[in-house]
Amino acid sequence: MTHTLGLAPHPGAASRPRRVLAQASFEVRTTLRHGEQLLITAILPALFLVVLARTEVFTLPVSGGQERIDLVTPGVLALAVLSSAFTGPAIATGFDRRAGALRLLATTPLGRGGLLAGRILGVGFIQVLQVTLLASLAVTLGWRPPLAGAALGALPFAAGTAAFTALAMLVAGTLRTEAVLAGSNLLWVLMAIGGGVLLPTGSRWLPSAALGDGLRAAMNLEVATVAVCTAILIGWAGVLTAGALRWFRWH
Repeated sequence: MTHTLGLAPHPGAASRPRRVLAQASFEVRTTLRHGEQLLITAILPALFLVVLARTEVFTLPVSGGQERIDLVTPGVLALAVLSSAFTGPAIATGFDRRAGALRLLATTPLGRGGLLAGRILGVGFIQVLQVTLLASLAVTLGWRPPLAGAALGALPFAAGTAAFTALAMLVAGTLRTEAVLAGSNLLWVLMAIGGGVLLPTGSRWLPSAALGDGLRAAMNLEVATVAVCTAILIGWAGVLTAGALRWFRWH
């Protein structure tokens, strides 16, 4: 009777895409419930946006007919990438590794590849929320980006996400948890202040500067600069990914 009604049990694991999506959903819920990660991924970037765009506390290198909001918004979006792709995943992975969760999850049907895919997909979902929030706030403050610039900015945005996610895995997979927590927060501050993320520094060889300059160039439709910055970020992504694959420890 049970089989006739189509209610027979279906033993075994769910399909791989469903497992990855379930893990990604878990990653997003964990981030949104974690006060420190929510502060870094959403609250601080929004605060930087308002303070830099609407106050004269900091002198900005604005030239020509450019408004403060036009210079600040791409940098804040770059900071959001740094927060969601590096700081949050590094801390979460470091604590999961210390607790033994990574080793246990690697033995489940999800597997190591599924765990990493779910974590990366979760980062993508968080970034959609970040961009929606920050871009909406910037528009209310007077930001009017060209549509072509927004499309062009997807190149350094994606390459920067790849580079900083690889850096997160390298840091979280090689250092002790306490060092991951302190180091990722310290790097976030250093790259935000002096790493060329929020404001240009004149050198774009660091991944943080390449990301910030790439997004600023995209909004000004400077295709050549976007191409250079994207290439630098792809190079960093390759090197950092190779390092993470070589030295990442699951326990």
